[in-house]
Amino acid sequence: MAAGLQTHIWNNNLKSMIMLAGYPLLVLGLVWLCLAAIGMTVHAAPSHFANAMFGKIWLIVLGVVIAWFGIAYLFHTKMVRKLSHSHPVTRKEEPELYNLLENLSITAGIPMPRLEIIETHARNAFASGIDQKSYTVTVTRGLMNSLTKDELEAVLAHELAHILNHDVRLLIITIIFTGMIGFAAQIVWNNLRYSLMFSGRSRGNKNGSGALIMLAIAVILGLGYLLTLLSRFAISRKREYMADAGAVQLTKNPESMMSALMRISGRAEIPAAGDDIAMMCFENKKKFLGMFATHPPIEKRIQSLAQTTNTPVPQLSLPPAPPEQRFQSQTPSKNPWISRTRRGI
Repeated sequence: MAAGLQTHIWNNNLKSMIMLAGYPLLVLGLVWLCLAAIGMTVHAAPSHFANAMFGKIWLIVLGVVIAWFGIAYLFHTKMVRKLSHSHPVTRKEEPELYNLLENLSITAGIPMPRLEIIETHARNAFASGIDQKSYTVTVTRGLMNSLTKDELEAVLAHELAHILNHDVRLLIITIIFTGMIGFAAQIVWNNLRYSLMFSGRSRGNKNGSGALIMLAIAVILGLGYLLTLLSRFAISRKREYMADAGAVQLTKNPESMMSALMRISGRAEIPAAGDDIAMMCFENKKKFLGMFATHPPIEKRIQSLAQTTNTPVPQLSLPPAPPEQRFQSQTPSKNPWISRTRRGI
């Protein structure tokens, strides 16, 4: 298992470097195609026009890409916090949770990440960040209230495994560049809609050609945005299996990892979280582009752990909620691991 995890880490490091180089090249390629689209209306040879203009602006485009990444690098923690509606906590505020994460970090041999909480009934968690200074583990209040100490430790170990495997850094990089291309595509689409809305007030071929140029640019940027989304989807599934295995390696407790998965099943959706946050989460039922699951089914994750560790699937027990619980349990939905007579707990 250790050799497999190390190979996964090496592969993720390589993917990170390829993406860091590949995304700027993708942006430059999209700019060239947009210039060629413009050249179709002003020059007999669009490629000549694109080459001439590209030679003048490519350094500016590259500078914008670097600036965008720099801004995201400096402020992505605040962005994630705002998108997820989380807040940081200290040892004094949440001593048990803080100590669990600190002990796991010591076991893993890494500095302890920041710890944050989302005040929601949902049972979920995620890790975020690009480097040791920005790594953060975020858990929901519902997760804390509904899992045993060993199960909560297993989920925290799962998120630490994402940090150790560099899954977090890889996903954040894709989110940064997806956002950049998506932002540019949205601007062009809005301008196109505005142009078409008021096109009736002006006549002539010039107005029509301008709309066609914007339409072509919007399609090009839309395709680029789809490519970045596909890259995110490609890296999101296998990483969950590896993080589950990494959690077991840290805690030496496969039963708690499996029972945590059971208890989270059907209760993981964070209402206010968008797709970017959902894709980073421990569990996500939202489908990619409405068609493909971003995470493996929980049943398969449990089966994989049982087979890999040669451990029987545990029988789920539901202890009463702790007295300090701030919320009533969320109404469950289709959790196959909990009997109907006990779903209200």
